[in-house]
Amino acid sequence: MLRNGSARSVALGLSAAVALIAISGCGEADDGAETDQSALIADNSLTINSLTINSLTINSLAINSLAINSLTINSLAINSLAADALRDPLARDLFKYIVSCALDDNDGVSIRVDGKRYEFRGDVGLAPEWGRERGSCDGDCQRWVSACVLARVDAAGVKRTISLRGENRALRPQANELRRYTDPEATYYGNLFVRGKPLFACLPPGKTSDPRVCGDSLANCPMTVVGSCDDVCAGPGPYGSFADCSDRGRAWRGTIYHEAITVFLPKP
Repeated sequence: MLRNGSARSVALGLSAAVALIAISGCGEADDGAETDQSALIADNSLTINSLTINSLTINSLAINSLAINSLTINSLAINSLAADALRDPLARDLFKYIVSCALDDNDGVSIRVDGKRYEFRGDVGLAPEWGRERGSCDGDCQRWVSACVLARVDAAGVKRTISLRGENRALRPQANELRRYTDPEATYYGNLFVRGKPLFACLPPGKTSDPRVCGDSLANCPMTVVGSCDDVCAGPGPYGSFADCSDRGRAWRGTIYHEAITVFLPKP
């Protein structure tokens, strides 16, 4: 589920260029997340450009540096690589989602860039420890945050409400959410913080497209669509979400990602 107290709606728009440094959370001190009476709902308008731009390669040092430091004001101020990268509006957009996914709704990050202060608010709470003094983002944290950011991409940059579910207590849906969001869209997983940026998705049985994230064609996806979730994951778990998903076309082959997030859309 998406969390904001009891529920929340988050707007996502991955702008390709920002990808590398901003993967995960909040954004500038701008629009607040809308509240859904029962579930955490994410505004999905993170554009594909922010996720796939050259900064994913050029700024790899910055994002790696980000993961080994805490998401606190003092840490970011000292981390010159991260501070330099945040001069890019696309990077700030991506960073917005990184913070939003990692920290919970009573936490956030404030940083001054070229004399202007930006506020990045927490929301989902998949890795709240990252925001503590001397915190860092280990492999589990990186994969949860990455799955959350990928799930919030919208090819058209349109704000839509979605339900995020997975085997993490921050994603536990409430009853109203289960009733309202019944259409499985896809499952997302990978790691934006490591070399090569492995990014993947699988589709529910019977589906052959993912128009919200990929647009008109799966060829346009910012991640590799490896097949049906029934084939590549261990099987549906709590609330219909998938976990232990493979980066290949068959379950338990290749690299396995326990940290996967399944998106459900409102019933048609």
